[in-house]
Amino acid sequence: MSDVVILTEAAALQIKEMMKANEEENALLRVSVQGGGCSGLSYGMGFAHEIEENDTQLEQYGIKILVSKEDAPILQGTKVDYKQSMMGGGFTIENPNAIASCGCGSSFRTAANAGKPEEC
Repeated sequence: MSDVVILTEAAALQIKEMMKANEEENALLRVSVQGGGCSGLSYGMGFAHEIEENDTQLEQYGIKILVSKEDAPILQGTKVDYKQSMMGGGFTIENPNAIASCGCGSSFRTAANAGKPEEC
């Protein structure tokens, strides 16, 4: 089975820089899905310090990644990248399970789970 979440090298380098800047070098990266957003679901990424009972744990580029077993089917095969441009940088998320997404790129829906859309 392929990884639920796939970090690119650029994303991993940025995450490591953020961990260092926030003195979170020993933290875990939690990738999640929350209800809300223009299309019904939105992505979440943040630092965690404990593995919960229903977590799946991955490791890529030396970063320990947590995804709840509930979110795993929605995120299966999702690629997290970091892109730098003249206007600044930011994380991009490509989810092969998303059937629609908002212009902001952080809100989406899947065929199996539409969530409840909010106003943009």
